[in-house]
Amino acid sequence: MRAGRIGRLGRAPVAWLRRGYATLRRVWRGLAGLRRRRMYLRDLLDEALAGVAARPARLALLTLGTVLGIAALVSTVGIGQTAAGQITQRFDEAVATRVTVEVRLRPDPDGTQVALARLPWDAPERLTRLNGVTAAGTYARVDTGGQRVSGRPVDEPGGAGRRDVPVAAASPGLFAALQATLRAGRVFDAGHDERGDPVVLLGRHAAERLGIHRIDTQPAIFIGDQPFTVIGVVESVGARAEVLDSVVMPVGTARARYGLTALDVVEIRTELGAAQLVAGQAPVAIDPNYPDLLQVNAPPRPGELRRDVIGDVNALFLVLGGVALLVGGLGIANVTLLSVLERISEIGLRRAVGATRWHIAGQFLLESGIVGLLGGLVGTAVGVLATVGVSAVREWTPLLDPRLAVTAPLLGALIGLLAGAYPAWRAAAVEPIAALRA
Repeated sequence: MRAGRIGRLGRAPVAWLRRGYATLRRVWRGLAGLRRRRMYLRDLLDEALAGVAARPARLALLTLGTVLGIAALVSTVGIGQTAAGQITQRFDEAVATRVTVEVRLRPDPDGTQVALARLPWDAPERLTRLNGVTAAGTYARVDTGGQRVSGRPVDEPGGAGRRDVPVAAASPGLFAALQATLRAGRVFDAGHDERGDPVVLLGRHAAERLGIHRIDTQPAIFIGDQPFTVIGVVESVGARAEVLDSVVMPVGTARARYGLTALDVVEIRTELGAAQLVAGQAPVAIDPNYPDLLQVNAPPRPGELRRDVIGDVNALFLVLGGVALLVGGLGIANVTLLSVLERISEIGLRRAVGATRWHIAGQFLLESGIVGLLGGLVGTAVGVLATVGVSAVREWTPLLDPRLAVTAPLLGALIGLLAGAYPAWRAAAVEPIAALRA
């Protein structure tokens, strides 16, 4: 028993050595297989490059679709980002510097809207004390009691000369707050307002409806039987376009003659960049006791506006770039499929000497991927140059996301691989005997 155990113990190291040798052989074969596979991948890449470069004219035409698609994608996104930046930089000051304050309304059970507070008559004076406010004025619609407006002192038969022209009241600072321009005359001042003088300004459209073309020859209009001197005609306004359709009188005149009891809105013009600050301070300046009863309308922050504009523009341009890429991918697929049909005998010969289906499919996939990568590189360069060129012509500052310039060539390679998938499958499905007979 002891001798048998010693014999088994003596044979154990030999078994261990054999097992270790077998393991080393398996590892060595695996490493050799990896080396052979790596060499095969390198050879496959060489064959793909040779196949692509064998037909330079076809290569140029084949990459043209991808070049156009990637160039369209890069240039449209780049120009879109640049244009969006310019839009926000040149954002219309008539909007970016405008703040309005109104009284909050509460609906009654009968459906009418009831104001929760009233704007003070001296609201413009209170607001102009705030830093950043360049002009402020009030606006209100005036109820004339059914009296219509006429540009002639004597009524025509049947009242044909009278018009239903809206009548409004404004403080002197409203026209500066609206950045109004005059066709003729001047605006009324604080003296007209305090005295309640019978003077008015006509909007451009109101003057046309009343037949008043020159204030020196037709210096008055009539609201009912009361004459009002026309001291100016408003040509344009930056906001509140209803002024152009109205007869506008001083607030003091409307209070004295038509019993105006409340203001509708306060228009505020601020310095560029101060709109948000003024919007926060305006309710307190107007009504320190109940600022929550006032509703303030302010322009969006420039950052939010920029993101919205860039998002909208990029969405449009990305669709256009995607369509161009789809056309380029279809071009690659068509030409690659044609190349498969032309190289049937070559495919059969490769299969006959030992190439597998995966080898054939891999070669055609690599060829289409290389074509897509080349088209992506050239298209990215063209798109960047187009963005810079358009920016230089328009005197803009070019904006382009560097990640797009890096990923666009990879996107071209991906388009090439996807476009070459079906032709590669067709090539791999070719039988050697049938190919050699063909």
